[in-house]
Amino acid sequence: MSGKCASVPFVGTKTQEQQLRGYIEQYKDVEGALIPIMQKAQAIYGYLPIEVQSIIADGLNSPLEEVYGVSTFYSQFTLTPVGKHMISVCLGTACYVKGAGDILDKISATLGVQAGETTPDGKFTLDAVRCIGACSLAPVIKIGEDVYAKLKLEDVEDILAKY
Repeated sequence: MSGKCASVPFVGTKTQEQQLRGYIEQYKDVEGALIPIMQKAQAIYGYLPIEVQSIIADGLNSPLEEVYGVSTFYSQFTLTPVGKHMISVCLGTACYVKGAGDILDKISATLGVQAGETTPDGKFTLDAVRCIGACSLAPVIKIGEDVYAKLKLEDVEDILAKY
């Protein structure tokens, strides 16, 4: 998920940078280490902003364009911060037919963000997914690991208030 966040400045600590540089140093000569290093960097920082990609590129003596290309090609990497609570709205056929599009619109309006974006306070990231695999419970959303099924529009605000 690429996502957008209302111009959140990068805030990394020296401890995070030292941890990442140590990991790069340990694996820089290993064939195919770029993706595992990027995964570790995302685990450390929560996302891969250009500042982190630059550390990786410098540490591996690779062009920044290569790191950026990998980070934008694979959906496992995100270039923007992800909110504390990830909201996934299922838009698979069963959910969509039973009103998931309207539920997505309601959540979007309530939070003031579109699918793929994070609220400015970093609390929520809204994502539209193709199928959660709970078709008989449609329409369905997940917030973190919590599943909410057979939703109605009037349920949305009460559910969000829990978080």
